[in-house]
Amino acid sequence: MADQPNGAAPQQAPQVKMNVLTQYIRDMSFENILARKPAAGQVQPDVKVQVALDAKKREAEHQFDVMMKLTIASNAKETGDPMFLMELEYVGVFHVEGVPDEQLHPFLLIECPRMLFPFARRIVSDVTRDGGFPPLNLDTIDFVSLYRAELQRRAAAMQQQAPETTN
Repeated sequence: MADQPNGAAPQQAPQVKMNVLTQYIRDMSFENILARKPAAGQVQPDVKVQVALDAKKREAEHQFDVMMKLTIASNAKETGDPMFLMELEYVGVFHVEGVPDEQLHPFLLIECPRMLFPFARRIVSDVTRDGGFPPLNLDTIDFVSLYRAELQRRAAAMQQQAPETTN
């Protein structure tokens, strides 16, 4: 341990504590569009996944709801015909302590979804399989890049809303 100037004791970083209190499906829908009008022969899917994240403070101290919404659309590559549509809102209730206020927002929208993702991935795999398709195993999501992209999108939206000044 290095001595601090003026004989001050070294500062310790706060101990970060995170517990998943519960997790659950808030809302889910799966629509097998292909079953209504079956495709002839083998169809190659083109799968598009959209991810939305949200975090809200709960009434209990240090508790937060973190919601991951996945919207998954699969269309036939050749024709563009829809095959299936799935929407999943998966929520985790987290107890978080020791995270500085300025780091809480990214913590809730990066670290918490990382904890939820394997469970949401499993649900997507099971539902697509049970819906009559090969199980869809989602690629790992880079929540840091997702968070940064959302910050850039919000900054751009704020700039567009700001009144233009003229000299």
